[in-house]
Amino acid sequence: MTRLRPQWVLPLSLLAALLLSLLPLPPLLQPLRPYWLALVLAYWVIEEPDRAGLGFAFLLGLAGDLATGSLFGEQALRLVVMTFILQRFRARLRFFPMSQQALAIGGLLLNDRIVVAAIHLAVGEPLLPAAFWLAPLTGLLLWPPVFLALDTLRLGGWRRR
Repeated sequence: MTRLRPQWVLPLSLLAALLLSLLPLPPLLQPLRPYWLALVLAYWVIEEPDRAGLGFAFLLGLAGDLATGSLFGEQALRLVVMTFILQRFRARLRFFPMSQQALAIGGLLLNDRIVVAAIHLAVGEPLLPAAFWLAPLTGLLLWPPVFLALDTLRLGGWRRR
């Protein structure tokens, strides 16, 4: 017997990630802002690869670019690169313990920062401050609660029986 899974979780989780990326933070905490879209998209690429692929990542990145006012296509490129790597290693990553998954996601987020730095260098924008490299650490620490929350919602564990 298959259980019906709520279809609203994916779009609502991505909308929440987009809104969290728009949330104002004090200047001191700005460098620690996690890349919410990447964290939530990583979950969906790992757990529902048929629903979240490269095209989906590209469109989500364009929506993120429009919402945040960043260079058009920057987040699209970043999310496509991350999704490609996740798809390549998905079979192994799914069975990692949570601590190793968090380290792998941290590595992907660090790779994302390298892509951002390369884009800024290519378009002639000023170099990013050293604190800019702290955000992957925040994402690494947030991965377990994000994963568990989305898993609970996706699998319907929030319903009382």
